[in-house]
Amino acid sequence: MSIIKPHKLGIIAGPGTEYFTSKVVKHLRRIYYERYVKISEALTKRHEISEGELLKIVTLLDDLDNKKIPTGKLPETFHCPDLTVNVKYTMFANGEVKAEILDAVRGLNVYYIHDVSNTAPIKLSGREDGVKLSVNDHLMFLFTTINALKLAGATGVTLVLPTYPYARQHKKSSREALTAAIFARFVESLGVERIITLDIHSREIENAFSTCHLENLHGSYQTLMALRNLIDFSDPDITVVAPDTGAIQRNKFYAQALHRPLAVLYKERDYSVVSKDAKNTNIKSINLLGDVKGKTLLIADDMIATGGTMIIAMRELMARGAKKIICMVSLPFFNGNAIENFDQAYKEGVFWRIIGTNGVYQDKSLLEKEWFIQADVTDLFARVISRLHHGRAISPLLDNRKFIQKLIDTTQAEGQSESSEGIKYEDVK
Repeated sequence: MSIIKPHKLGIIAGPGTEYFTSKVVKHLRRIYYERYVKISEALTKRHEISEGELLKIVTLLDDLDNKKIPTGKLPETFHCPDLTVNVKYTMFANGEVKAEILDAVRGLNVYYIHDVSNTAPIKLSGREDGVKLSVNDHLMFLFTTINALKLAGATGVTLVLPTYPYARQHKKSSREALTAAIFARFVESLGVERIITLDIHSREIENAFSTCHLENLHGSYQTLMALRNLIDFSDPDITVVAPDTGAIQRNKFYAQALHRPLAVLYKERDYSVVSKDAKNTNIKSINLLGDVKGKTLLIADDMIATGGTMIIAMRELMARGAKKIICMVSLPFFNGNAIENFDQAYKEGVFWRIIGTNGVYQDKSLLEKEWFIQADVTDLFARVISRLHHGRAISPLLDNRKFIQKLIDTTQAEGQSESSEGIKYEDVK
């Protein structure tokens, strides 16, 4: 398969994921254009031909691979196809759903992008007003779309799920279901070959698959790029804090990358009490290992749901003398009245900024907040999709420590200078 043009590649957006998917497609088309420019420079020199002659050869190969007999004039410039496959999503009055593939997908490798956590009103066929879908509603659309793709002759289906559904139900303490594993078996039975997700809650979930591959991406590089605009990485008063023992490895990663100390909050809980909100939790006491007095604190976590535990942790750190707190999360859900709670905490000076990726849907009520900073991960997903489609290694993107270290070392050595603005995934284009 040529690495110049994405033959037999299709991209589908799940209901409510159209904007995120359009950004991924835009990055894909840019990637293929930049790749063509780079390769054309090498090939024209190697074969001693002009750019126009090379374009004719590329067009000839495209025409030979086309399903229809090509007509019309030859293109004068390189064009990347749109890649988007259109789908009609319908919800009936009784709540049943249907997915209808509107474009031909026979022979395509389809990447189906779906934010199953999006609870914003979504336009669906059969409904005049926007419908708020639950996770379970999204999953039924997911299952019906996968089945429709397989029945329509798609060669392969890869799920791109920025949030893995039921990821927090991966272990049991009594008579309860392992729902994360149930979802894995469902999609495998439907013929899904691969799942691409972002910062999965537990890597144990990978053990639930027998044939499907799980690719777990990290938004740490994109988060640090956003963080670089807020603080000076060379500040000696930076300290990284794990908000609980389960987040130690994640925060240790940032502490080692930034060459800064790691502190840990340890919470004693009474599991006979059910946590309801930030004021009514099962936390009995909080202990701190490390020094935070007068420090700028960085807290990393995989998600913010209701945010009650995070606010409690930040209040405790401020009470112990922290100068300011920045929280970095991959999946900023902000469920329920979380935005209002964080608004109040911000007014009280409990924290300074929260950086979250756009892997989950965020409306204007959050994006317009002074305390929220968005990190864009659509380029990361686009690069992974392109590499997988062409059979190229994705390990450089899964293990991004090299790029992070280059970013941090350059910034710490030169400060917030213009020379560090151009640090990108140069080695994996």
